[in-house]
Amino acid sequence: MNPAAPITPHPLSKSELPALTNQALEANLIQISTTLLARGWMLATAESCTGGMISAACTDLAGSSQWFERGFVTYSNEAKTELLGVPAGLIATHGAVSEPVARAMALGAVAHSRAQVAVAVTGIAGPTGGTADKPVGTVWFGWNVNGNITTATRRFDGDRAAVRQQTLAWACARLNALLQTPPHAPR
Repeated sequence: MNPAAPITPHPLSKSELPALTNQALEANLIQISTTLLARGWMLATAESCTGGMISAACTDLAGSSQWFERGFVTYSNEAKTELLGVPAGLIATHGAVSEPVARAMALGAVAHSRAQVAVAVTGIAGPTGGTADKPVGTVWFGWNVNGNITTATRRFDGDRAAVRQQTLAWACARLNALLQTPPHAPR
């Protein structure tokens, strides 16, 4: 190879994309674990559409028992109510995929664990279940960082696996960003 020749970037292949996503996810999880350990905090997850993928990614890291407290897989509305204390009326009024439910899940994950931090996800991974108001790929997120609640919604493209993978990646990236803000007292 000619050392003076410019290096031309090439598009990533389908097989290279998951590796890149996994590298970013791993970097976020390492930073999350480092921050939680430094603050003496634990993490809990409350997952619907990801079915435990966030918990699995966290516990893939060796030593995660020092900062990962527990994961709730609350796929059904009843599980959200029974395990996290999400009021059934809230789900009936707003639907399981909504800001109020994501917020309640994040609050419930901390309330029903020994964690100070939680991430919650509730969405429509597809291929069915979408509506005009909430199409397939709609996901609501809730984060509870020492009593401070943040929520957001995203609409992801792709098939069921792609929506779930993007949900996992974005939930962890946003949690990492929220943890990098200076800690403050709960609201």
